[in-house]
Amino acid sequence: MKTAVEELSPTRVKLTVEVPFEELEPSLKAAYKKVAQQVRVPGFRPGKVPARIIEQRFGRAVVLEETLNDALPKLYGQAVDETDVFPVSRPEIEVTKIEDGKEVEFTAEVDIRPAFDIPDYEGIEVTVPSAEVTDADIDAQLDALRQRFATLTGVERAAQNGDFVVMDLSAAIDGEELEEQAASDVSYEVGAGSVLQGLDDNLVGMSAGDEKTFKTTLVGGEHADQEADVTIKVKSVKEKVLPELDDEFAQLASEFDTLEELRESIRAQVRRNKLVEQVTQAREKALEAVLEQIDIPLPQSALDAEIEARKHNLEHQVAESGLSRDAFFRLYRTTEEERLREFEENSKRALKTGFLLDKIVKKEDIGIAEQELTNFVVRRAMELGVAPNTLAQQLADNDQLTLAMVEIVREKAKTVIGDAAKVVDEDGNEVDLKAIYAELSAEAGTEEEPEEESAPESSEESGK
Repeated sequence: MKTAVEELSPTRVKLTVEVPFEELEPSLKAAYKKVAQQVRVPGFRPGKVPARIIEQRFGRAVVLEETLNDALPKLYGQAVDETDVFPVSRPEIEVTKIEDGKEVEFTAEVDIRPAFDIPDYEGIEVTVPSAEVTDADIDAQLDALRQRFATLTGVERAAQNGDFVVMDLSAAIDGEELEEQAASDVSYEVGAGSVLQGLDDNLVGMSAGDEKTFKTTLVGGEHADQEADVTIKVKSVKEKVLPELDDEFAQLASEFDTLEELRESIRAQVRRNKLVEQVTQAREKALEAVLEQIDIPLPQSALDAEIEARKHNLEHQVAESGLSRDAFFRLYRTTEEERLREFEENSKRALKTGFLLDKIVKKEDIGIAEQELTNFVVRRAMELGVAPNTLAQQLADNDQLTLAMVEIVREKAKTVIGDAAKVVDEDGNEVDLKAIYAELSAEAGTEEEPEEESAPESSEESGK
């Protein structure tokens, strides 16, 4: 077999493949067997029709077509392996010559990973946040913890932002009550940002027993996007009361006996969070600095597929929300047009990043150990709330283990870039990532470098 490569663009090539007919022999024999199973000829059992009878009754072309259907995918894969191209799309294959018994020629046009040079990433300067822990950091975590242990107390006054109300809701269009929009004893935090426009503004100033009707656009159900008269009847108003910061609170919110012990625990956790953030930022910013130095042409088919995947996910989110499209985007304080522009920019960056990291993986000869794959599956299973063995089986059944391994080696490539950078914090102090690894590993009792997937919980979460 002989293969010639023609560059059609920086991201697309045309392979011309010449195949001696004898290389088609295994596929030719398979084709005769398959056709023999499919045809019915008097005097012959299914699958036992001789080749010469098949050709006499149905023609040689039928067999040749079946032969090529079987052989071309394999021959294309072989041609790719023999050339220095990396396809990123399905090929467009065309048979250009068939000389029965002598030769077959076909072409395959396919989008490929572009060629580019990796800039020197040794000593790239990046700036990361400071890891200094301030009293304000600790106070913020304590305040978040107090919010979780707050109690609601009824008040005899009008509702304010931050209060909780219990209310009945109903809606009508042209005087006709909408049963699907009616709800009783709804608990709601005033100012939380309801997708029902006007709800927060109208609740402020209402007291228990008050009733008010206002016009708004419905956000879900059969009458989504229609204007309706919404009536709210407030049953009670409660304010949030935070617990006092004292030893009793420390005992309630944690395993510590004193507030000072709780503060020290939070200080240590905040420092750990900030160290992990320094590592993450160093890697991300070093990667960004390398990406800014290169212009990588992107295969259009790969870009389109990336964008379509994000659009599909968005459609699923909208459908699952139960909201109208307008209400969904209002909830996230954006527009559909803005989200689609984000998809295009993020898709371009994701492709460019993947191409760069894959090239670094090859340059640095980065591999993956079995234990690393096991650790990845265990962490991902914890995130998804499933058993590790179950997730491993799902990945294997859906041919996604390769994708998992790609994700792992790309993260390792990102670490290589970060470790090669010159890192300073916002105060101008040099940041030693190796020293951070040692400190975090000593704390965790391991010898592994911190990974993004295993970043610690926030102090608020760890105070449970």
